[in-house]
Amino acid sequence: MSSTTGGVAVSVLPTDRLLFGAAYYHEYHRRPRLADDLELMSRAGFSLIRVGESVWSTWEPEDGHFEVDWLGPVLDGAADRGISVILGTPTYAVPPWLSRRHPEIAAEPTSGVPLPFGGRQEVDFSHPAFRWHAERVIRAVLGAWAAHPAVIGVQVDNEPGLHLPRNPSTFERFVDRLRDRYGDVQRLNEAWGLTYWSHRLSDWSDLWRPDGNTFPQYDLAWRRYQADLTAEFIAWQAALTREYLRDDQFVTTCIAYSRPAAADDALASAIDVTAANIYYAMGDGLARSETPGPTDWASAGADSLFFAGDRAWSSRQQPFLVTETDATSIGGPHMNWPPYDGQLRQAAWALISRGARSIEYWHWHTIPYGAETYWGGVLPHSLRPGRVYEEVCRLGDELARARELLTGLEPEAEVALVWSHPSKWALEFAPPLTNLAGGADPRSYERIVRAFYNGFLRAGAGIRIVHDRQLATFDPAEIAMRQPVMIAAGLYAVDDATLVWLDAYAAAGGHLILGIRTAYADEEARARTDPPPGPLARAAGVTYDEYANVAREIPIVAWAESPLVVPAEAAATAWVDGLLLEEAEVLAGYDHPHFGRWPAITTRVHGAGRVTTVGTLPNPVLCGALASWALGGSTAPWGELPDVVSVARARTASGHRLHVVHNWSWDPTSLHLPLALADALSGARFAAGAQLELGPWDVRVLLENLES
Repeated sequence: MSSTTGGVAVSVLPTDRLLFGAAYYHEYHRRPRLADDLELMSRAGFSLIRVGESVWSTWEPEDGHFEVDWLGPVLDGAADRGISVILGTPTYAVPPWLSRRHPEIAAEPTSGVPLPFGGRQEVDFSHPAFRWHAERVIRAVLGAWAAHPAVIGVQVDNEPGLHLPRNPSTFERFVDRLRDRYGDVQRLNEAWGLTYWSHRLSDWSDLWRPDGNTFPQYDLAWRRYQADLTAEFIAWQAALTREYLRDDQFVTTCIAYSRPAAADDALASAIDVTAANIYYAMGDGLARSETPGPTDWASAGADSLFFAGDRAWSSRQQPFLVTETDATSIGGPHMNWPPYDGQLRQAAWALISRGARSIEYWHWHTIPYGAETYWGGVLPHSLRPGRVYEEVCRLGDELARARELLTGLEPEAEVALVWSHPSKWALEFAPPLTNLAGGADPRSYERIVRAFYNGFLRAGAGIRIVHDRQLATFDPAEIAMRQPVMIAAGLYAVDDATLVWLDAYAAAGGHLILGIRTAYADEEARARTDPPPGPLARAAGVTYDEYANVAREIPIVAWAESPLVVPAEAAATAWVDGLLLEEAEVLAGYDHPHFGRWPAITTRVHGAGRVTTVGTLPNPVLCGALASWALGGSTAPWGELPDVVSVARARTASGHRLHVVHNWSWDPTSLHLPLALADALSGARFAAGAQLELGPWDVRVLLENLES
């Protein structure tokens, strides 16, 4: 998808340079050192700091008593050194006096059990008492500092959507929402199938609390409602903030993509620029492996960095800011994965290649107290510049040298991948896949999507993630030309209109690839009664009735005369759909005494394009083979690369193509260049066929002149 087409609003980025810096909290120091910090930032090439969002009790130490002057020296010092500032509103961490005076604002993740004070984001942000106090402090902060010349934008709140509050007023508004949508309880009974287990409602007051709910339809409605509450809160703050901003300033909020009560596309529609918080395990955790992340908010494996960048782009289908990312150890005192030499450069260039317009570390200095004492900053507890700081300086120098090149950079993508929050929520509540212990895996949706994403990424594809509800804003024929391959895997809870759009995409010349669980349920998460994949069955040329979990990998074999080349290591994992042929061609099958009766992968010409159905969760080898066949050599001409090497491509505003080449390992690697390229950082030129040397944990930024 293009950032300049369709129905997604186009925003003006805050600056024509790539921003580089860190969150900076001078108020957290035990003794003043502002001048020293700013001088070190200048040496590192910083052009951005983020301030003020975590200290409501400093802005307003007592009810109605505001102290705002303390930030002035920070803003003035930044302005003197040409460092831009993002100013934060402090609404995600309420002061003790507010919690004490208004205990009714506490969020209840379990009905009737309020969250105790002592952390952050423990409030029901829809409560009128909270909103009144939040508006007052926002106006005090912005009234004092939004007009400062150093301030280029305002971040409202911080990582919204941490809890799914079940407060009485929140629940009652949910009932009102259902009443508005369905009109009467009989329509809700029919929509949710409440005849089952004697759950039919006779009155709206019969609706039970979500704590004991077992109905998928109820849960999906609740999750949609919670995400809308979060988006409304950010939209409310954004509208308030815009009263104080100049035309050259922006509003954002930093998005943590794992938050349970957030849909990033909805959040991003209320702001001007997407800002993403991207955390990952460094050290061995950054190897190019299939290892799952250490937590739901910190990923592992090099491919996850590219995925995080593509998710951030998808929120508005535009370039994005990285407002928080690793400097060294993250999380608790047991999560110590500091970077190996070179990894900070690697991570930054990976995110830049996917459209990042800022790299901002969380945070500048490691804080000597509090819940995040061991969440490392650019400077350690001693505040003495060390190895991490020196690598940050090297990166800052590289970004300064590449400044003109990076202006207007847009990642290339020939593959679109559909992302669906409703499907993710539905498959969390009713997971189809099992975990290693044999239980339900609530991350089933991510496993399905990432199997295809990782396979296509390793085949050299550029991937553009697009939300299901964004599809209607684009012309299917136009997207079929830009992204000739589209993947819809795990697209479980989906309405007919979206499936009609996908059908039109294939008919217009696109190659639509369907994965497991796609189109199995409707928008209410009700299993469709027409044979799956429902409205896409005719275009796909297959249906199925049976499906099975599988505990072991099943070898995959190519069908006779199939154009799909199937390597010996190709296998099916986790799941098998019993595909029944109608008009499709078989590409591959299972080498198994029972499942061998069904094809594993089929394809059918549909209009000017085709629909390919994958009836299993492919392992990386199988998915890579599928990608190579589907793309037909349309990706960058690097050929087969070592597993530890990746190449990401992006287009510059000046008509060049950037090739960002990574070695995600300790072993030095040598590659033959497929074409004449120049080193974007050193200026060195290489002829086609020349050797490119990559050291351990190395990244090279190479430039192709498309005009020559």
